[in-house]
Amino acid sequence: MTAVTTSPQPLVFELPAPDISAWRAGNTGTEGVWHFDSGLGGRHVMISALVHGNELCGAWALKGLLEAGLRPARGKLTLAFCNLEAFDRFDPLSHDASRFTDEDLNRQWLDERIDAGDTIERRRAAALRPFVAQADWLLDIHSMHEPSAPLLLTGIQPRNLQLARAMRSPEHIVVDAGHKDGVRMRDYGRFGLGDGDGVGQGGDTRSLLIECGFHGDPASRAVAQDQCVRFIEQSGVLDADALARQFPGWRLPDAPRQWALEVTGPVVATSSAFRFVEPYTGLEVIAKAGTVIGDNDGVPVTTPYDDCVLVMPSVRQARAGVTVVRYASRRAL
Repeated sequence: MTAVTTSPQPLVFELPAPDISAWRAGNTGTEGVWHFDSGLGGRHVMISALVHGNELCGAWALKGLLEAGLRPARGKLTLAFCNLEAFDRFDPLSHDASRFTDEDLNRQWLDERIDAGDTIERRRAAALRPFVAQADWLLDIHSMHEPSAPLLLTGIQPRNLQLARAMRSPEHIVVDAGHKDGVRMRDYGRFGLGDGDGVGQGGDTRSLLIECGFHGDPASRAVAQDQCVRFIEQSGVLDADALARQFPGWRLPDAPRQWALEVTGPVVATSSAFRFVEPYTGLEVIAKAGTVIGDNDGVPVTTPYDDCVLVMPSVRQARAGVTVVRYASRRAL
């Protein structure tokens, strides 16, 4: 089987950019960041959107939360529109160009990188860092380069997988250690600590990253809204009845079942010439080990084991050092 040599086909971007001008200033002194304190004990919950400027679904969800006047009944709530400079460049006809300005904001979450302050994204991470560091629970809302079913990423900590199961949606949960080219927000600080690191360290935190579907699919907005109400309910800052009254129609049906996709390794492009042998869109289960799925500068790329799941395959950002797909084993939860 030979690799597909055509370039990725343009995808229709149907989700319009939200007008967040009324919410841009925030109420914290940091642009785009809102914080509400109930004055009562409870968790500090943070929901972030626009970590990538072309991922609009989360911005729609945060806008909806703010317009409805969401306030925590217990604990604290922070809502953050993150990469505003990249978002300002958004063009539906060239949406990949607004993913970031200088570099990927979701690979900068290491103090040494943030403290360098030598790019727009690192300076923005520095502004956001105090809120991320103070949060106990974090939901980071993203979308995908390709049309695909939603994925909830838990990291490798069992506590996050437990929360994903309690949320009962989406169907596919990715258990992964992140990316070699940098640390994600959801792995920063306490969020990256193991379950055994104790209350007050890693054990009392939760962090999830939801990939809601293709960037330009209006369905991604519905997934983002659904995940917000499920996450807030589980956090305890507001109960289910109050959320149902304030956000009617936001909660989608529960997944009929859930699968854990345990990532075993990435395929990293050696150049922009990487190609797949078929137009994979994600969650394909490749039955036999050794099946050729791509070509990496003339080197065949093969699956490492039977029933290998392809997680988020895409060549739209392909260049040397970029992950173009990840391999995962699948088990029912």
